[in-house]
Amino acid sequence: MENFVINSILWIFALYGLFELIKQIIYMCTYTNMNADGIYVIIAVKNQEEKIEGFLRSSLFRLLYGKEDYIKDIIVTDLGSTDKTKDIVNKMCDDYECVKTINWKECKDIVDNINVS
Repeated sequence: MENFVINSILWIFALYGLFELIKQIIYMCTYTNMNADGIYVIIAVKNQEEKIEGFLRSSLFRLLYGKEDYIKDIIVTDLGSTDKTKDIVNKMCDDYECVKTINWKECKDIVDNINVS
């Protein structure tokens, strides 16, 4: 009898978790600008002018020529860089349409809206 009660409780929690996951996916698809047709990679950067272009190019190579066809966009958000990081990212956005840039406040708003309970 004890095992039955424990198993019942675990199934209730599992079903509740599944319900919450489905609810979050429906909310994300309905009320945000993000589509559910892939994965969005969000990269937060600050003062990375020496590394950001190489990092983005290697990520793009894997995205465009590899098997990562499930990645929808690469979103770069700058955390207040004082070097040329923003300029490099903006140039990459001009060169590749799958690279997007948004400010930290917009990124935070998107993430906050996805995690509404």
